[in-house]
Amino acid sequence: MKRPHSSLGTPPPEITELVRVEDRLSFVYFEHCTIGRDDNAITATDNTGVIHIPAATLSVLMLGPGTRVTHQAMTVIGENGATVIWVGERGVRMYAFGKPLTHSSALLQRQAELVSNTRKRLSVARQMYQMRFPGEDVSGLTMQQLRGREGARIRHVYRECSARTGVEWDKRTYDHDDFMSGSEINKALSAAHTCLYGLAHAAIVALGCSPGLGFVHVGHERSFVYDIADLYKAELSIPVAFETAAAEPEDIGSATRHNIRDAVYDLKLLKRMVKDIRMLLGSPEPDETTRNADYVGLWDDRAGEVPAGKSYANDEWDGEEW
Repeated sequence: MKRPHSSLGTPPPEITELVRVEDRLSFVYFEHCTIGRDDNAITATDNTGVIHIPAATLSVLMLGPGTRVTHQAMTVIGENGATVIWVGERGVRMYAFGKPLTHSSALLQRQAELVSNTRKRLSVARQMYQMRFPGEDVSGLTMQQLRGREGARIRHVYRECSARTGVEWDKRTYDHDDFMSGSEINKALSAAHTCLYGLAHAAIVALGCSPGLGFVHVGHERSFVYDIADLYKAELSIPVAFETAAAEPEDIGSATRHNIRDAVYDLKLLKRMVKDIRMLLGSPEPDETTRNADYVGLWDDRAGEVPAGKSYANDEWDGEEW
């Protein structure tokens, strides 16, 4: 039976009323519960009660095993531009949905332009590596040399974290299909990286960019997600994973997610992600009066773009008759 609109809660927000992604909560993880809607909030209901979360303040909603989500919950999540990721046991193996906070495709077009030109793509990739080696000039290094430098840097980070926390480290090994088969530190790394991927995915789609158009990574639907997440692993997910494993919690996945959430807040990571993505794509901060304008244009081979929503029937026609 069709329900009257008034029974669905408050009207959806205007795009200009939405909270910017860098000012939102980082992520919330739920399992074994039902996600519903109450006006413009989502609810999580289990045998202990009901939790309300304003949808407009949420960046990522992680749905673990045993969760059910209602149609109206997905409606309010979509209206408020949050990202939902369905994750496997203990919060790994991400399956994502996202809706941009912006209606503009300007950043997406810029991303496609940069990734489609070898020279421009190399420049962006080098910027990504430069961010990991502050104070050094990597502009003359090839991609092969950059990959080698990065591999050595990450190995050093693992060794340093192992020595500092006392957590034994051998190598990164994990089974996507069997989370529990890994060592405690590898479980923590998997959970920490999944949280980081979810945040990167949320920031990317909120800005209207494509998760699949990567500059360093290629061929995967989340190539750009991996590009952005890799910028922060040495600072965030790897140290947090080792520190969590050192504490020997009963549930390593849950403890890692809690610690990552605290670290994301302390580092103001979402704000940094948005700034870094815009910098890498060569886009300045948007004008607050126009950043969410519901604009549609028409492509023109001479002018580049002309306004949509008007008739061009009286324009001069210099071809053959219809």
